[in-house]
Amino acid sequence: MSNQKLKAAIVGASGFTGSELARLLLNHSEVTIEIITSESHVGKPFSDLHPQFFNRLDIPLVSADEVGNSNPDVIFLALPHGVSMDFVAKWKDSGAKIIDLSGDFRLSGKEVYEQWYDKKHSYPEGFDAAVYGLPELFAEQIKGANLVANPGCYPTASILSMAPLFAKRLVREKSLIIDAKSGLTGAGVKASATTHFSSVNENFKAYGIAGHRHTIEIEEQLGALAGHQTAVQFTPHLLPVDRGILVTAYAKVTGDMNQEKLTEIYRDFYQDKPFVRLRNQAPGIKDVRGSHFCDVFPVWDERTERVIVISVIDNLLKGAASQAVHNMNLMFGLAESEGLNQVPLKP
Repeated sequence: MSNQKLKAAIVGASGFTGSELARLLLNHSEVTIEIITSESHVGKPFSDLHPQFFNRLDIPLVSADEVGNSNPDVIFLALPHGVSMDFVAKWKDSGAKIIDLSGDFRLSGKEVYEQWYDKKHSYPEGFDAAVYGLPELFAEQIKGANLVANPGCYPTASILSMAPLFAKRLVREKSLIIDAKSGLTGAGVKASATTHFSSVNENFKAYGIAGHRHTIEIEEQLGALAGHQTAVQFTPHLLPVDRGILVTAYAKVTGDMNQEKLTEIYRDFYQDKPFVRLRNQAPGIKDVRGSHFCDVFPVWDERTERVIVISVIDNLLKGAASQAVHNMNLMFGLAESEGLNQVPLKP
């Protein structure tokens, strides 16, 4: 790279992901934030929406129509699914690399998307161009990509919990159960009856049972690793906390297994992956809060002959914004960890 900094556009400023992207990019040595958009807040300073940026990032919000005029090198789409696809179609030839944080290009194609998202897909050609943006699996493809589909937060934690075993084709068909729990920010910034304080506080519940749309994303990626289709039982739950995802994954394996062998499989798979930390005790969500780490703890249960893997991430970071920055670093040939070395915030 030359000494010139990358010009970044963040499209969609009002949500948690947009603000976390801004926080990371503001402290990234190779990037300048050129433009931040919000259709409903045009003209307001970004820091009016997110007061933590007062005196640090006060640039006025503009309409997405302005993005073309600023000639960005990279466009981050921090938009809801169903909206992103139109912008990808619009800017595909702009010369900018696009990182889409919605679900619009994460799946294998239009039919699968329409079935699971219950929405028409207006730009199916994008599926051929998009690379699934999980650096631990696809770093080489991401380096050459012009469109990256940033993975979902639940799928990130879930796929990383089981990838080493699927890559070795050791998981018994239909034996994988993923019990996942997310903080409230995973539901997005708009309040609803479900996310109302009085519904969430002192409460805990499952949702999306036997059909959550992240199921197919997990199945496709783990299936691709194993070289065949796979079925996953995935159940998400809502925790009364701000941020964080904890996944407990259970699976039966083929052949002989013991703790030493299991640990070795995980160590080999993740040895050169700087942001997956293999833990020697069960991690909690505060162990990764505010960071780009995914902490993984694989356990062999001799009694039930089952693998149990605990995996934790910060849903807004490794599950969204810092993953997008990691992808940007790869796409532009920057150091992989540039701007991502935050130590988790605890307590």
